Formats: sequence, C-alpha cells, structure tokens
Amino acid sequence: MPVVETFHSVQGEGLWAGVSAFFIRLAGCDVGCPWCDTKQSWHRRHPYQSTSQLAEAAQAAQPKFVVITGGEPLMHDVTALTQALKSHGLQVHLETSGAHPLSGTFDWITLSPKQYKAPLPAIYPHVSELKVVIAAMEDFHWAEAQAANVPETAAKLLQPEWNTPESQTWIIDYVKHHPDWRVGLQTHKFIGVR
Repeated sequence: MPVVETFHSVQGEGLWAGVSAFFIRLAGCDVGCPWCDTKQSWHRRHPYQSTSQLAEAAQAAQPKFVVITGGEPLMHDVTALTQALKSHGLQVHLETSGAHPLSGTFDWITLSPKQYKAPLPAIYPHVSELKVVIAAMEDFHWAEAQAANVPETAAKLLQPEWNTPESQTWIIDYVKHHPDWRVGLQTHKFIGVR
C-alpha cells in the first residue's frame, strides 16, 4: 500500500482523544477539501509498504489501537491490511470521508463527510462517530443532514476548521442549543504533537 507516514502518538480528535494510537496514513485522496491539513497525502507518489510490515510496526509500538487514515484510506481495499493488524491482536480504527466503498474490518469507524464528495449511503450504518468540520454557517445544515443517516448510537461532533477561528464560537453556541452534538477539537494541534 502507498504510505505517506506511520507514527505512534496519541489520538488527537474525537471520543478517543488522548489515547495511545499508531497511525497509518495511506496516500491518495480525491475529495479535495480546500482547508485540508494533510495535502501531502493527496497524490499516490509515496513508498509502498507491505501489510505485514505495517502490522509488525504497529504491534511493536504497542498502542491501544491502530488508526488507518489518509488522505482517503478507502481509495484502497484495506481488507488485507486490517486482517494483518487483527492477526497481531490489534484494535483497528478508520477515519474516512466515506466517499469510497467500505472495505476491511474495523472496531471503530469515524466518518468525516465532506460536501465536496459526499459519502456513499452504504457507510452510514457502520459509523461509530460522526465528525463534521465547520468552516461556514451553512455547514451546520450539512451536519444535520449527515446525522440523520448515522445510527442513534453514533457520537456526533462538530469540529472547528483550524483556520476559521470564529467557527469555535459558532460551534459552542450551536452545541449549547443542540445537546445531541459535542464540540470536537484537534487537541494534537494544541499540545503540539502529530
């Protein structure tokens, strides 16, 4: 698989924030969010690593779980990768826009849907956590439309777009009046880790 990077850190976002995680960032993305903070992952011109190499590196780190992310990781069939990770006894999480078919076996799926390329309907029943980035007021309508499709058990988070500071105020006000949502922060950026 084309791999942008692997690293051991703490999960910076969502309900698992602060927990030891090993990240596998796969190359390639065709969603094209203008505010993306990992644009280096968009192209596929990155070194390839085998699923066994990735699983061995993840196991050596001894994290609580492994996060397969991107780019858009579901541009690839990740079935063999998740099987390799699980064969090493690892819990596997996915971070996806949902714009490509779901492959692999996961313990937790974070859906971060983007208006630039909407999720495929088949992803919604599998969502553990919905994370919607808010860069403009109209993004709240998109968030609510997405929330209507995920299981009632899914956590729902609104995340400020990092370069739009006013979005923090919008989200706090929105959550105060819509208690089924939570504020989601990119804590890794505040504490200065990857």
